[in-house]
Amino acid sequence: MGTAMVWGASGGIGRALVDRLMADGWKVVALLRHPAELASDVIEADVADLHSIESALAEARGVVSTVDLWVYAVGDITSVRVADMSPDTWRRILDANLTGAYLAVHYSLPLLADDAHIVFLGAVSERMRLPGLSAYAAAKAGLEAFATALGKEERKRRVTVVRPGAVDTAIWQKVPFNLPRHALKPEAVAERIVAAYEEGHKGMLDL
Repeated sequence: MGTAMVWGASGGIGRALVDRLMADGWKVVALLRHPAELASDVIEADVADLHSIESALAEARGVVSTVDLWVYAVGDITSVRVADMSPDTWRRILDANLTGAYLAVHYSLPLLADDAHIVFLGAVSERMRLPGLSAYAAAKAGLEAFATALGKEERKRRVTVVRPGAVDTAIWQKVPFNLPRHALKPEAVAERIVAAYEEGHKGMLDL
């Protein structure tokens, strides 16, 4: 197996992916904002802090020489109407879901293998255009546009945006919606990410 780098490794999907990759024999570098017990190499990183990202990647270079599978699974959500949303809240959601994705991949590119697979965790953004979700919907739609352009720039590398529907993770505690009955488990999303790598997928992947 190869070497993977997972950003947002303490979240539901990120943790499930780290566990799956480790079980399959991958070398995994897990980046996360808060300390957590994981079987992989763990590095603290805050995607809203440029210095933190640079420091984390400098540390990562001491652990791995190249990365075959790179995954951005950082995410945040809020449910606040535009009239009531503070600029700080808007910035927090955009930092986690969009700006952080740019910063993380920008500084990671020199470490990626020539044929690396770059994966972003998106959402079915057109279904997210609901009252209170303006920041989240805008960030996820922007992420898709960003990833599409990145894929055209990095033609030797594959870029995938995984677009799951509802996933049974703690993020649902931040919004006033009921978790759908048929919500995916984080382990199922992790399974599909590994399959996408093995199958040579690129582009949008709806789950």
